Amino acid sequence: MRKRSILALGLALALPMTAAHAHPPAILSPAGERAVAEEIVEFRKALAAAIVAKDAGKLREMYAPAFIHTHGSGKLDGKDARIVSALAGDPVIENAPVEDLVIRAPSDWTAVATGVSPIRSLADGKTYSFRWTAVYVRTQASWALAASQATRMGEVKP
Repeated sequence: MRKRSILALGLALALPMTAAHAHPPAILSPAGERAVAEEIVEFRKALAAAIVAKDAGKLREMYAPAFIHTHGSGKLDGKDARIVSALAGDPVIENAPVEDLVIRAPSDWTAVATGVSPIRSLADGKTYSFRWTAVYVRTQASWALAASQATRMGEVKP
């Protein structure tokens, strides 16, 4: 059942993207990849600002319709659950400080970011390092966060 759900999610993410482009995206030059990376950095700043401002409307635009986040525990959140968590002030990778940020853009319509963020646990009050991956897709208006995943690595020692 879980494999079918993941396969359906993959198809749901892929179908709208292929239908939206008449021609396959071009492979980017190093300069093009840097330009996309800069756009993603700005998008991440705007997403973090929308979380701080508790702007639910803006967040609805910034998360892709089929967005999914996989927590370090394995729990899955869809778009609505993720927005509710962010608005409630729960710690999320989208507005956490980031170290080792790397953004790769294999085309002009998709980008993959990886990083490490310290996140304070609401359960035990300890701060843990999370290695995360986020996938961004270009939309008509801007970029959207399509999927993310975080893996807890260990406690951050002061």
